[in-house]
Amino acid sequence: MTQAGLPSLPTAAELRRLDVDFGSRQVAVGQGAAVSVRECGHGPAVVCLHGIGSGAASWQPLAQRLQSATRLIAWDAPGYGASTPLASATPQAAQYAERLHALLDALEITRCTLVGHSLGALVAVAAARAAWCERAARFEQVILISPARGYGAQPLQALKVRGERLATLEVQGIAAMAAQRSSRLLSDGANASARQWVHWNMAQLNERGYRQAIELLCSEDVVRHLPLAVPLQVWVGALDEITPPSACETIARAAHTQLQLIADAGHACYVEQPDAVASLLRTALQEPGGPKP
Repeated sequence: MTQAGLPSLPTAAELRRLDVDFGSRQVAVGQGAAVSVRECGHGPAVVCLHGIGSGAASWQPLAQRLQSATRLIAWDAPGYGASTPLASATPQAAQYAERLHALLDALEITRCTLVGHSLGALVAVAAARAAWCERAARFEQVILISPARGYGAQPLQALKVRGERLATLEVQGIAAMAAQRSSRLLSDGANASARQWVHWNMAQLNERGYRQAIELLCSEDVVRHLPLAVPLQVWVGALDEITPPSACETIARAAHTQLQLIADAGHACYVEQPDAVASLLRTALQEPGGPKP
């Protein structure tokens, strides 16, 4: 820990190891746009979508544990990392989903498991809707981890959340915001490595992409896309205070599935408890959809 009580940032050697083990590259997706992705491993494709305060690199602990069993691909959402932002200042989930499908087309991925964490869950369910027809059929299953429901069905709350997040961004900036908010993504028992990793990933945010993601969060409602025509699972950290189990239970019921709790984990459970999440994912690859309620 630093003197200010914040996690230290990764060393230069640790960042070099990230680039070697889970390196980033850009994939052209048409119309002058590109998406930055990180991937490693061999086997069935697992495509991971990060949350509003994170990025593709956050999936490294999980990727390391699954590299012998899966080809794990993590994107930087539009406006994150080196990914081209969407054109609209107020994009909807369908626009993020279109960019995701363009990426999977470019990577020639015809079958995969789609994993969406937090805000990534909004993109995941939008991409897997039957409206996408043949393109949605590429998803063998969808897994939502600590899904953000969104505030599309709560206009007054959406105004409040939008105002608070934009004010924090404008007053504090990305670095100070990351220092203040990153610890909320973890339980009190999280180790120093998890705290360091969550803090560093949040500190890499780009302002334009984050502003667009705020609009997505405040305008969409994940429940309106449910249930899906493909198998779906919902997992959440038992100690998650951002999307608590009670809120995720509502989403699981709408999806006609049973909520899976991840012990000793907060919101960023795949960073805090990567062994547990890796185990769940291995099982999910063998049994798409998981247990029903």
